[in-house]
Amino acid sequence: MSHVGKLYTGLALEIDGHVAVVTLSNPPANTWTRDSLAALRDLVRDLDADRSVYALVITGEGEKFFSAGADLKQFAEGDKALARETARRFGEAFEALSAFRGVSIAAINGYAMGGGLECALACDLRIVEEQAQLALPEAGVGLLPCAGGTQNLPRLVGEGWAKRMILLGERVDAATALRIGLVEDVAPKGEAKARAIAWARQAEKQSPTSVAACKKMVQATRMQTHATALVAEREAFVDLFDSADQKEGVQAFLEKRTPQWKNA
Repeated sequence: MSHVGKLYTGLALEIDGHVAVVTLSNPPANTWTRDSLAALRDLVRDLDADRSVYALVITGEGEKFFSAGADLKQFAEGDKALARETARRFGEAFEALSAFRGVSIAAINGYAMGGGLECALACDLRIVEEQAQLALPEAGVGLLPCAGGTQNLPRLVGEGWAKRMILLGERVDAATALRIGLVEDVAPKGEAKARAIAWARQAEKQSPTSVAACKKMVQATRMQTHATALVAEREAFVDLFDSADQKEGVQAFLEKRTPQWKNA
């Protein structure tokens, strides 16, 4: 596989069965750099090409940070060309993550600020540890969230809470994040990664071809009209009859056995 033995700047990759675990690794705060964003884009593309990977878990190295976002030192000179390139790299990385064909789960093990939270927002599901805090503080330093924050956050929490977090710079604790729909679960300290892997194992029981099709349809609600998406949903259902997994899934059900997916 293209990712075997490959090094990805600022990221550590482990593959366990059908689950890829990516650890954000840029101490002390796991900040994003242009190189690590390019590496995430490449890594997700490599995982997409590996038919044996069904799920992706992303977490941060250490106990304190998931990721503190972009390193602000790079913006101290006010260089617009650098700002444009950084914004483009954030976009490429997190849009690739959002389009990953499998299930992506953010295990938020500590502070998720700015581009750190935006990485989690690009995932399908989020589990936050009880001590973690989440924020989009960019407007407090004269910037704005440019890695999907202004678009993805209101889809999850509604416009009101998105504005509290973005316009007021309000930090959200784990309990509040769960209550407003920013995350789907809260875990005790140190346990988000294990719980995320357990969810990934749950996802393995589903047909990976079905998961990819379902994910695409759910995300189509962001752009398509309801009427158009309903037609596309029916077409996607019929298209699954071209897959080996559909035949295997129905056969396994009728034979009362566990299906053996091929992701094909």
